[in-house]
Amino acid sequence: MPLGLVALALGGFGIGLTEFVIMGLLPDVATDFAVTEAAAGWLITGYALSVVVGALFLTAAVTRLPRKHVLIGLMVLFIAGNLLSAIAADYPSMMIGRIIAALCHGAFFGIGSVVAASIVEKSKQAGAIAIMFTGLTAANVLGVPFGTFLGQNFGWRSTFWAITVIGVAALIGLIALVPNVRVTAASSIRRELGAFRSGQVWLSLLVTIFGFGGMFGAFTYIAYTLTEVSGFAESAVPWLLVIFGVGLFLGNMIGGTAADRNVDRTLLVILGGLVLVLVLFALTAGNQAVTIASLLFMGGFGFASVPGLQMRIMGYASSAPTLASSANIGAFNLGNALGAWLGGLTISAGLGYASSIWAGAALTALALAVMIVAAVSARRNTPRVPLHDDVLVKH
Repeated sequence: MPLGLVALALGGFGIGLTEFVIMGLLPDVATDFAVTEAAAGWLITGYALSVVVGALFLTAAVTRLPRKHVLIGLMVLFIAGNLLSAIAADYPSMMIGRIIAALCHGAFFGIGSVVAASIVEKSKQAGAIAIMFTGLTAANVLGVPFGTFLGQNFGWRSTFWAITVIGVAALIGLIALVPNVRVTAASSIRRELGAFRSGQVWLSLLVTIFGFGGMFGAFTYIAYTLTEVSGFAESAVPWLLVIFGVGLFLGNMIGGTAADRNVDRTLLVILGGLVLVLVLFALTAGNQAVTIASLLFMGGFGFASVPGLQMRIMGYASSAPTLASSANIGAFNLGNALGAWLGGLTISAGLGYASSIWAGAALTALALAVMIVAAVSARRNTPRVPLHDDVLVKH
């Protein structure tokens, strides 16, 4: 395994921590800055919206620059954002720190996906992307509980200091281990935008939005489901979320290996499996043993789609995959917001906490329908140009 993938995964680990660890620290942050819980919640929402902005506009701005240099610059931005969060004297400063850190998120994973695919042979590209995203899944399994522990015992600022240190380590790894990878001279922002003329690129984005939205529609309110429907004690919720995180980790690796064999078939199986898991979860949420299994499989099927979705859009945007790849990271975050919004609507309508799982199942079924259309359409068209051979040059 190229050591550059380890550096990319470490960067993904730090970014994953920044995105998710704030959820367990919100009460402390709100108290420290004397703001309401709703205002503190904007530290999450503002981050997600900034990810989308960075994924599109920041990536577009650096599309002609050498990829290694861009990744190094993005990690410097990440370090600066988290350092500002750690020393923030007030709520506006904290928000600015969150926004700065978020701007690098979409661009890092989008450009990092292209780099990861470029440093391995073509038959292992999806697996390489999965290794990079292992950092993100590890952040859920190990990092978030540890970061929350730090914040609860040493103050929430200690968590952001720790993330800053992780960012410095990732920066050193990127400098030392990632090979120089650049776009061919023919690449330009016009060419990158031209990739969006492909109908398959847009279909892939829709699958990402609906598929990830389906999982997060169920996951956003999972704590309420576990305590109010399944009957678990509140103290058990963090450990149950670790089980979900283990599913994310396993699904990411298995999904990457499968996607290297056949991307479309893998995505069809995964999305179909996720629909079944969510339906069964909604029907059996009152059973604690089945709920534990559902959490594992929901995480597994939910994240198993990520390497394939990323590889698919890069393949159909093969002449200029960087902006499309980053746009897909933005689509993941749009899916998160859509799923959370739809799940909240069903709960507000008085349909019960399990209704958010049904909403997630419906969104995932829509993703499956779009994926079927995309797969059938793809068979009728000329095969796409391989990403690995045409776009990136190692030197």
